Parts: sequence; C-alpha cells; structure tokens
Amino acid sequence: MTSPAPSPEPQEAPRLDAAAVPALSIDGVSHAYGPRRALIDVSFNVQPASFTALLGLNGAGKSTLFSLITRLFGIQSGRVGIFGHDIGKSPGEALRLLGVVFQPRTLDLDLSLTQNLLYHAALHGISRREAAARSAELLGRIGLSDRAGSKVRDLSGGQMRRLEIARALLHRPRLLLLDEPTVGLDVKARADIISQVRQLVTEQGIGVLWATHLFDEILPSDDLVVLHQGKVLARGPMSRVVTDAGAQDVNTAFMRLTGAQTMPGGGGA
Repeated sequence: MTSPAPSPEPQEAPRLDAAAVPALSIDGVSHAYGPRRALIDVSFNVQPASFTALLGLNGAGKSTLFSLITRLFGIQSGRVGIFGHDIGKSPGEALRLLGVVFQPRTLDLDLSLTQNLLYHAALHGISRREAAARSAELLGRIGLSDRAGSKVRDLSGGQMRRLEIARALLHRPRLLLLDEPTVGLDVKARADIISQVRQLVTEQGIGVLWATHLFDEILPSDDLVVLHQGKVLARGPMSRVVTDAGAQDVNTAFMRLTGAQTMPGGGGA
C-alpha cells in the first residue's frame, strides 16, 4: 500500500512591497471654483525617497492641489492617496504620514521656537517628554539650537522657513509637501533650504513634492510635473521631459509646453 502523497506546503500570501506603493498618488483630480476650473483631470505619483518638482506659473493650480491633498478643500472629483490610504476614506491614516509647509507663514510670532514645536506636537498627540526631545533634535538639525528660546518674530525669513520645515517633520511623516517654500528669500537662504530638503530624501527616504515656479530649483535627476492652467502637460524624470519637448534645458521645455511668452524665472524673488 503506497503512502499518501505529502500535503503541499502552505503558500505565503504575497507581500505588498512598500517601495512599490507611491508616497502620493493623484488620480483624475478635478476642482472648480464656481464656473472656473482650477484643476482638470490631474494625475501623477510621487515615489518614496524621491524629489518631485511641481512646476507652474502663479495660478497654475499648485496651491489648490495642496489644499485638496491636505483636506483643506473637499475633493470634487478623483482620488488622492498617501501610501495607499485614500484621504477621502481614511483621512486619519493618510494625514499622519504627511508633513506640510504652506506658502504663507503659519508660525506664532510671539511664541518661542520651542513653544511653536511643542504646540504642534501636542496637536499630534506626542507626549511632552518625547516632543521636547524631538524638538531639540530638529532644532539642532536646522542649526537653530541657540535660538530655541527666542521669539519667532526675531528670526530672519530663511530661519522661519527652516523652523516650519522642522515643525512639519516633528511627527515623523514619510511624505513632505512644500508650496513655494523659498518665495521672498535671498539666494543663500534658498540654497540652504533646498539642500536640507534634499538631504531628507537621501538620508531618511522621505518623498517630497516641491511646488515652485523657479527653474533653478530643479535638478536633472528630479521627477518633474509641469502644471499649467490646471492641466498636467508633462510628467516624468526632468531629463526625459526636456528631451521629449525637443529642448536643451527645462526653461525652454517649459516655454514650448506652455506657450509662455515670459519665463517664470530662475532666481530669488
């Protein structure tokens, strides 16, 4: 009598590769203010550990898109996901993974640097002890430890931006959005902030969406999304976008894609 064949080994369920899940997915997003269409079927992804530049003139729809991602506005059409969490269905899980630096200043000028950070930490449910440790660590990272007790109003514009970035990182997000973060800053302050954000990508694997109208903030190795009058005109590695436009540089590519007669600019505001 033959022995029964051995039972097959149970198969493990396939694992979802975290690296394959976009940090941010924008799928068919449209938005209108009354009859005016601000975004029209916008779709693109931001990958983890990547720097994606969202390039567009003022009025292109960049800030509207940020308002939708952060749920300041409700989504009228389409879907936004953060590491696979639909912000419409699971906003808590999605927004816990997100840090944001908006274009307008949002710091309390009459509080100290540390007080601003501790207040933000409390909103995220971080214990006082842990918040103090994280605040000290981040102030050291941005080179402002010696100003921890100073009022924010005594900082320069570049220092305020660095503090806002530290605040956005306090709850340890995996995706960071920055809306025109260098507007109004001098050349050195701009360079310092861009360098610090790029370090977050390489050292911590954070996915970054950087909205700008300045060509010189974008590197050939970056991912690029060209947004114009609410529509995505091109997306992909910056070098490929330039080549596909039949151009030699991003300035010329942007002008060809948009038909713009004037360029957004390449220097500080």
